[in-house]
Amino acid sequence: MQIAILGTGAMGSRMAARLLEVGHHVTVFNRHPHTAQALVMQGAVFAATPAAAVRDAEVVLAMLTDDAASRQVWLDERDGALAAMGPDALALECSTLSVAWCDELAACFQARHSAFLDAPVVGSRPQAEAGALIFLVGGDAAALARATSVLDCLGAGVHHVGPAGSATRLKLAVNALFGIQVAALGELTAWLAAEGLDHRQTLARFAELPTTSPALAGIAALMAGEDTAPRFPIALVAKDFGYAMQAATEQGAALPLTQATQAIYRQAVDAGLGGLNINGVAELYT
Repeated sequence: MQIAILGTGAMGSRMAARLLEVGHHVTVFNRHPHTAQALVMQGAVFAATPAAAVRDAEVVLAMLTDDAASRQVWLDERDGALAAMGPDALALECSTLSVAWCDELAACFQARHSAFLDAPVVGSRPQAEAGALIFLVGGDAAALARATSVLDCLGAGVHHVGPAGSATRLKLAVNALFGIQVAALGELTAWLAAEGLDHRQTLARFAELPTTSPALAGIAALMAGEDTAPRFPIALVAKDFGYAMQAATEQGAALPLTQATQAIYRQAVDAGLGGLNINGVAELYT
């Protein structure tokens, strides 16, 4: 299958590599061409513009940093991908975006009668490398059926959430829930350390308890090992909290816990911790 990947950063590059491994023909675009060099060595074709990348693609996947990058890649007046896609091509926007922009983008695709799915992922770099991402998908069921063979190469599960935009809403809630747990673990274990409990042993005990989610148990292990190598960097965590709060505010929903946790991650970014993995937020309490 002819597949285009728009964005070959930490996640997009790993997704492209997986698709190459199983024999798909992959064309890639990135605003910084040097990030795609390894993929070209593996057999990918590099395109100089988003439009050039998607021109012959059957499926187009985007994995981009934020709304601004997504808007430029899809809708740029000269080189945007949407206008260059073939009439039968299918687009999957896998980036974590704001609700407002995802809805606007879906409307742009609908206006052109082009197939679109918002398909953000749960998981980070290790899961992308292992083909173990979880896809949350919003959009038409028939379009999702067309994407299944590609998603099966990249993920361990696909969940159809509802119409276009619904997966983005769920993804922001998922990331907020995870971020709240991580911030709470960092805060509480720092308090227990001040009370005289051994920090690493405390983290190990938390990881063994049924009240600790599997994802949080993994974070506890990273905290115990002082491993803050970026998988889900704090700067992106703060961005996602901002998108969640923006959507809640526009809807008139009160999310006081989410808002308080957003302030913690903003504080971490201001403290110079934005490049650390999400568990690095614990450094605020030490």
